[in-house]
Amino acid sequence: MDELVYLTEDDVRSVLHMPELRERLRVAFGLHSAGRTDVPARIAARSPKGMLAAMPGYVEGVGLVLKAVSVFPHNHGTDIPSHQGLIIMCDEHTGTPTAVMDAASVTAFRTAASAAVAADLLARADSTVLAIIGAGVQGHSHLQAFTDLRPWSEVRVASRNRGSAMSLAARHPSGRVMGFAEAARGADVICLTTDADEPVIEPSWVKAGAHVGSVGNRAELHLGFTTGEVFVEWLEAATTPPPAGARELQGVDPARVIEIGRVVNGDHPGRADHRQVTVYKSTGHAIEDAAAARLVLDLAVERGIGMRLPR
Repeated sequence: MDELVYLTEDDVRSVLHMPELRERLRVAFGLHSAGRTDVPARIAARSPKGMLAAMPGYVEGVGLVLKAVSVFPHNHGTDIPSHQGLIIMCDEHTGTPTAVMDAASVTAFRTAASAAVAADLLARADSTVLAIIGAGVQGHSHLQAFTDLRPWSEVRVASRNRGSAMSLAARHPSGRVMGFAEAARGADVICLTTDADEPVIEPSWVKAGAHVGSVGNRAELHLGFTTGEVFVEWLEAATTPPPAGARELQGVDPARVIEIGRVVNGDHPGRADHRQVTVYKSTGHAIEDAAAARLVLDLAVERGIGMRLPR
């Protein structure tokens, strides 16, 4: 490509297709666990009200990616998003920049799609009741990523903001608004998508055989869920301090932390039996950004979407 492709948030959203994205992510997880990626620890520069983080990564056959994302929590409740940023894609053979695209939309989609990949691998095949705890950006992205994963007879939504919960539940014909405990009890798959500083559900609410996924970057996952095996995108999620690592996994025995890519590659069985409560904890990872951004670029070029800029 002789030009640089620039893709806005609307461009990204117009081309991303969840089933294709899930498949790209599944492959990327497998490549990572097979040692065919290179992802150094993310770094961040902090200002009084937020930070700018840099997440570089390489995935074989996908390319080199750098995501620069700003996180400003005080933007909540304003017209300015709390997370903003850009992704730069480079050719893995020449290093030539090929694309610049909105990072917020890529992050929202790839986070939910990664959780869906984990759920597809770990949740029971006969799962029919989905609970989404949290009705913000990730709650909406999760509903989109999970809708065709299983034949859901019921989709439960719980949020501290009832209006947000009603809006999300209305997007699915089987959507229902419930309280946190009511939503969790009896659910087959539970998605935690909040920014809570403390656990949002209790282990005693979760039935045997359920799958619990958590994508919040604070402390929404009760530590009672980390006493057994915990599935992650990258092993160092438990040994790297926050914000790169998971707060809830600090101090957890690394032997109980399993990369989801090992399940993809057949190196770990995943679910041990039909009564196991499987747990997935996400921290976000550059391989996800690389896989998602490459899919966006491929589809944008194929469909002639985006602005072409001279280098």
